[in-house]
Amino acid sequence: MAKTAENLAALRIETQPVTLREIALDRMRRAIISGLFEPGERLVERTLCDQLGVSRSVIREVIRHLEAEGLVEMLAKQGPIVAKLSWDDARQIYEIRAALESTAVADCARVADDGIKAKLRKSLDELDRTSRQNSPPGILDATTEFYASIFEASGHNIAWDIVSRLNGRISRLRVMTLSTANRTTSGPAQIRKIFAAIEQNAPEAAAEACRAHVAAAAEIAQALLAETKK
Repeated sequence: MAKTAENLAALRIETQPVTLREIALDRMRRAIISGLFEPGERLVERTLCDQLGVSRSVIREVIRHLEAEGLVEMLAKQGPIVAKLSWDDARQIYEIRAALESTAVADCARVADDGIKAKLRKSLDELDRTSRQNSPPGILDATTEFYASIFEASGHNIAWDIVSRLNGRISRLRVMTLSTANRTTSGPAQIRKIFAAIEQNAPEAAAEACRAHVAAAAEIAQALLAETKK
């Protein structure tokens, strides 16, 4: 067979296959983020094997990965547990978010063209839809997509890598704050302000709206974590 460009192009795998480990990891991560597995709860391998229908080797890989993400802790003589949330850890995460996200949205506002704005608007429409449905998983996915587009457009790839590594813990905090009154309304409204500034190509306003959004979430989280500590 001749090596034509068409034949060679047919070799390319456009969609990567999803492995059993990746599926199990996603299910476990979502279970922890949603609170199905509560902070401090022991993660027993045999039980997880039965619940997910996978082998112990898969569960061990998943737990190692979740430990690296900060969602699981290994305790001596007890094994893995769901990591507990503390205000000190949360405060640092919000500080990192405020610094990286405010810079990214400002730079995005500087370069945003019609294509970037349309992509962000699509994510916001999905955020509005899932917020009306009061669907935390949908809200998380739409919010992550919104910020991923901002970091990509602004060229802050290294910063997005840092945020992505924290994303499991960021999502846990988001779900926690979403449980408070009106947060499924106020949160998206604050994100709309960020987008409005980007749409107007106003970097300073975008950064300020971003910092205000993160600060509001941090204030709610601090109050909730103070309650759980009592």
